[in-house]
This record gives sequence, structure tokens and C-alpha cells, in this order.
Amino acid sequence: MFLDGDEWSRRFAEIEQEAWRLETLPQYLVPQEAEEFAAFREGRPLPPYTASAYTERVSRQRAEGKYHGRVHIVTQPLSDYLRFEFRYYAVHVRAGDDIRILDVTNRPNPLEGVPDFWMFDRREVVLMHYEDDGRQINREVFEGDVSPFIEYQRIAVAESVPFEEYVNGGHRA
Repeated sequence: MFLDGDEWSRRFAEIEQEAWRLETLPQYLVPQEAEEFAAFREGRPLPPYTASAYTERVSRQRAEGKYHGRVHIVTQPLSDYLRFEFRYYAVHVRAGDDIRILDVTNRPNPLEGVPDFWMFDRREVVLMHYEDDGRQINREVFEGDVSPFIEYQRIAVAESVPFEEYVNGGHRA
């Protein structure tokens, strides 16, 4: 089953314990970000990013004891998009999103070949399909045993560092 619109939004609104994501790409081309990303690449000033519906939901759900997390696999030098995205990550972390970075610049990627995915309550996995340039194709509910994805999450978290530590020079590269 492919997800979009309300069916997709409902996954986040109805988590019981956890929403977790693995990001593997150096760039995600999101239409809503196109103008701001172009300004960033051109060195034009950007308005401060302070909050969004996403950060408000994360903050509210964290206050309810629910967990939001992600690990982004990166290599140096960081792509323009990752440098752009990191400005959002800082605000997301303050809202309660547990963002971690797995830098595989000078070491093997322990999750080589694992696709981008979201996992909800360790019961449902949604595979995120992208073109090579980072344009999203679709989101697909995984119709199998989720235990390999739980193991991917364990590995990703164990092999990564918190976002703030990474950007402050504490990363393993």
C-alpha cells in the first residue's frame, strides 16, 4: 500500500510510543524547500527557523512520553543540502527529536544497502522511495517481518553520535 495525505499524517499523529527514521541520502529535494534551499546555495540570508507543525507535534508528543528519533548517514564533505538541513535539525533537537549522525567517511557503512524508512511503534515500517537525485517517488507500507528494521535501528543508534556532538566536532570520521 502506498501512503499519502491523511493516511501518511495519521501515522505520526497516532504513535503510541515511537516514530523513528533512517535517512541515507545526501540530498532530499522537497518542493516546499526549493526556494529556501536555492537562497541558501546562493548565500542569500534566510529567515530564522524557529518552529513548525512538525516541531510542535514532536514537543507535544515528547511531553506525553513518546519518542521521536532519526539517524542520518553522511559522508564528508557534507552536501549543500545537508548543510542546509542541519539548520532545521538544530531546532528539531530543541523540540525533542533525537537526531543522530552516522558519519561513514573513513569507515565501512554498517547499513550499506538499507533503504530509507520510517518505523512506527516498532510494528509498522514505511519504505521511503527516492530517485537518485533525492526526489521522492512514494512511500510504501512494508508487508513483512519488521525485525530486520528493528536491528537496523539498533545498529544505526549504536554507530552514530548525537547531532549536537557531531556539529560541535565530536564526530567519528
